[in-house]
Amino acid sequence: MCGIAGWVDRKLDLTTQRPVIEAMTQTLANRGPDASGLWLSPRAAIGHRRLIVIDPRGGGQPMVKHLGPRRYVLTYNGELYNAAELRRELEARGHRFFGYSDTEVVLTAFMEWGPECLARFNGMFAFGLWDEADETLYLARDPLGIKPLFWVETDDGLLFASEIKALLAHPALPAEVDAEGLAEIIGLGPARTPGHGVFRRVRELRPGQWLAYSPRGVSLHRYWSLESHPHGEDPEATAGRILELLRDAVTRQLVSDVPLGVLLSGGLDSTAVTALAAEALAREGRPTLTFSVDYRDNDRFFRASDFQPSSDAPWVEKASAYFGTRHRAVVLDTPSLVESLTVTLLARDLPGMADIDASLYLFCRQVKKEATVALVGEGADEVFGGYPWFRRPDALAADTFPWALSLSLRRAVLAPELAQKLRLEEYVAEGYRQALAEVPRLPGEAPEAARRREIAYLSLTRFLPVLLERMDRMSMAVGLEIRVPYCDHRLVNYAWNLPWELKAYGGEMKGILRRALRGILPPEILGRRKSPYPKTYDPQYFASVRAALLEALEDPASPLRPLLNLQTVRELGAEGDTPLPWFGQLMTAPQVLAYLWQVDRWLRDYRIRLRLE
Repeated sequence: MCGIAGWVDRKLDLTTQRPVIEAMTQTLANRGPDASGLWLSPRAAIGHRRLIVIDPRGGGQPMVKHLGPRRYVLTYNGELYNAAELRRELEARGHRFFGYSDTEVVLTAFMEWGPECLARFNGMFAFGLWDEADETLYLARDPLGIKPLFWVETDDGLLFASEIKALLAHPALPAEVDAEGLAEIIGLGPARTPGHGVFRRVRELRPGQWLAYSPRGVSLHRYWSLESHPHGEDPEATAGRILELLRDAVTRQLVSDVPLGVLLSGGLDSTAVTALAAEALAREGRPTLTFSVDYRDNDRFFRASDFQPSSDAPWVEKASAYFGTRHRAVVLDTPSLVESLTVTLLARDLPGMADIDASLYLFCRQVKKEATVALVGEGADEVFGGYPWFRRPDALAADTFPWALSLSLRRAVLAPELAQKLRLEEYVAEGYRQALAEVPRLPGEAPEAARRREIAYLSLTRFLPVLLERMDRMSMAVGLEIRVPYCDHRLVNYAWNLPWELKAYGGEMKGILRRALRGILPPEILGRRKSPYPKTYDPQYFASVRAALLEALEDPASPLRPLLNLQTVRELGAEGDTPLPWFGQLMTAPQVLAYLWQVDRWLRDYRIRLRLE
């Protein structure tokens, strides 16, 4: 996995601007700790930071190839899982290859088919490709948005990068946030409106999109989207097809020239990935490495709830023993979680999911000591309907995003005059209406089924991106590549059209996935209720983040202080809980206080100018 950056300008001679593209690229060093490269021409400057996973000698970037007199330059972040098949097809069409990297396959495929190549790709990717003959830059992002890509149109050109920090390293982009950006942070955060970069002028290429920038300007195109149609297969055929697609996705994603493992929680989703990975690796005589995360003294502090019914540790032991994995348990303590809130903020460039981010960062840092690639079970709940909001009457009936029902709390933490200016209810309601307007409807669908289709669409396009962003930033902050088999677009396409009665087959959440995995997983894990990625319940964490936030707000120079209703925040800190999560399933009072502390640090560390007029 890698970091990419670039700059196209119609007026400046970019061969004289090496220090700028170097500075942009250097901000992405954690994403690509193994190598760096630059390519400059009068109209384009391309940068790359490389994490070596495949073809150490032949996969260097930016990669340049010629087709007759035409020159193409690629900077690419991702993994193409069907590279071998595409390479054979391209060789049959007369193309020569000089290494075996998927980077060269991506570049050659574009040279052969242009943007139509995107529909042929199976993988996770974001790339910038410069066609020098036409002076056209192409940007593209994978169907589910596993890999990030941000861009900014300037007066005379365009900037792009894997992360916002690289764009902010360019002198043409000041760190400014307007009222809309602040509404994103308080009204939706840590989620974002698709395509919105929070900072003024910053945009994110949406999943399944490609962009062309030429002397004629910017044009945006969509090459992949969900399509609704009736599902005609019976439960047994459906379960068989799901297993076939998941097995193929896991097997493809094991390709690597570096050590590889699986992040294991002992739940249905990650254990299925572990089982299928172990099956494939055993055929090659390779062991399966697994890793789990927990918190010190979690057995003392854990509180079961509808959102998190059980802790992971006993289930991890059962799964690892059943499949004979070489397992490493990572145990985190509260001080390290608090200390890591700053580094996770810098990794995201935005306030995030508090200790849920910090723990993943610390977990990935330990995994990186033994592996460079890891597979995870992320995405299964969005694909197969595993979240509580697929079944809770209040969430199904809510006229808003079902993972953020506490808009009153979000409004209450703001100073009254700012709350009036930001109009959070209207802003969130408009974002919700836009999301529902995108849903590909199935004609004749019953109202209850249509509502669950809406919830599924919201989960895939508004909730999953937050988790994928978290997974990407926390892992890439330590140079670890995470792969997500459940986000294989073929599996997503297939599962999208399963009626709820099939998704909840047998009256169980994700029942059809459980049916598909019968005989693959031990019965007790097949029956385990969903329990999300763990958060800490240690009261010391709450005390620490509360003290940190209140100390920050006592500072007269705090940029957050004038934005908040301090009395509400103090009351929240005293109560220690919230009626509903701020976001998702686990962001209650401790995480809200940590989130607000991150907002304060974000405004300070990024030297953000607020333009709220």
